[in-house]
Amino acid sequence: QMQLVESGGGLVQAGGSLRLACAASRSSFSAYTMGWFRQAPGKEREFVAAIRWSGGSTYYADSVKGRFTISRDNAENTVYLQMNSVKPEDTAVYYCAADRFGSGSSDTPSYEYWGRGTQVTVSS
Repeated sequence: QMQLVESGGGLVQAGGSLRLACAASRSSFSAYTMGWFRQAPGKEREFVAAIRWSGGSTYYADSVKGRFTISRDNAENTVYLQMNSVKPEDTAVYYCAADRFGSGSSDTPSYEYWGRGTQVTVSS
C-alpha cells in the first residue's frame, strides 16, 4: 500500500500562484509515475499533469500547458505541482495519484493509488 497526502491548496486570486505538494509513504516512490488530477463540482475527474518514474518526462493537459509545472523529489518522496497564472476555471479538488512503472497516462484507471485531495479555489 502507498499513502499519498496532498497539501498546499487554498484560496488564490486569478493570476496568482499556488504550489501543491504530495507526500508519498513508500520508499519505492522512484518506481512510480506520479500524476495530478482535478475534479470540479458536477464534473468528472480530469487529468492535469504527470511525471514519469524513469527519465522524468512530463505530460500536461492542454488547459494547463505553459501555466503549470509538475516536478518530483525522489529523495523526499514528494511530487509538486506549481500553478501559475491561475484562472477561476482551475477551481477544483486536486488529487495526486501513483502508477507503478507507469507510462504517464492521462487515464484515471491506470493509477493504483490516490490521495484524498486538496481544495484549490481561484477567485476572479
